[in-house]
Amino acid sequence: MSQITINDDSFRTQLRNTKVLEGPFPDLDFDKFPEIPHDAFKLWFHEAVAAGVREPHAMTLSTVDDQGHPDARVLILKNVDARGWHFAVKSDSPKGKQLAGNGHAALTFYWPQLARQIRLKGRAIALPEAESALDYKARPIESRISAVASDQSEVLFDRDTLIQNLAETKLKMSKDAMSGVEKWRVYTVAPDTVEFWQGEASRLHNRLQYTYNEGEDKWQKNLL
Repeated sequence: MSQITINDDSFRTQLRNTKVLEGPFPDLDFDKFPEIPHDAFKLWFHEAVAAGVREPHAMTLSTVDDQGHPDARVLILKNVDARGWHFAVKSDSPKGKQLAGNGHAALTFYWPQLARQIRLKGRAIALPEAESALDYKARPIESRISAVASDQSEVLFDRDTLIQNLAETKLKMSKDAMSGVEKWRVYTVAPDTVEFWQGEASRLHNRLQYTYNEGEDKWQKNLL
C-alpha cells in the first residue's frame, strides 16, 4: 500500500470544508422534558433508535489515572436504572484500575444524525458481584474468550502469542464457561449532573442541565 502524504495546509482546508450541523433537526421543547434525567435519556435514546442512529448505545467513558491525567475510550451502555448508567470493564484493565482508584467518571453520547449530545458525570460505583456475574454470563462465549485471552492495553510483541492465548482460553472455557468472571466488573455512574445538548445549524444551540440536590433528594432543571 502506497503511503499518502497530506500537508498541514491541505488538511486544515479539508477540516474546514467538512460539513457539520446541516440539519434539519428534530423539534425540541425542553419545558416538556421529564423531571429526572434517566427518563429524558431513555426518551432521546428511543428517538435515536427510531432515527436509525448506528450504535446509539456507544459512549465515551472518561476517567483519570493516578497521575491526574485524563483518559477516554468508547464502551457500550449496558442499562440505565435508578442507580445510574451501567457499563462493564475488566478490573485489571487501565480503566478498571482508574475507576477503582479514583471513583469518579464521565460519560458522553453523541448522535450526529440528530445533532444531540448527552454528557453526565458523577460517582462510579461497582455493582454487586452477582450482577457482574450475570452480565458476564450473558455475553457471547466468543466475547468472553477474547476478554480472558487479551491483556488490555499491554504491549503485544507478536500476533502469534495472542492466537495461542485464544486457543488455550477456548479450551479452558470449554470446561468452565465462567472462567474469568472474577475480573469482570459492572459499574454504574451515579451522576450529579446530566446535560442534554441539541445542536442547531445556526450554532445557537440548546442546552438543558439536570443537577442533583442530594439534601432534597431531587433533580433541578436549568437551561444553559
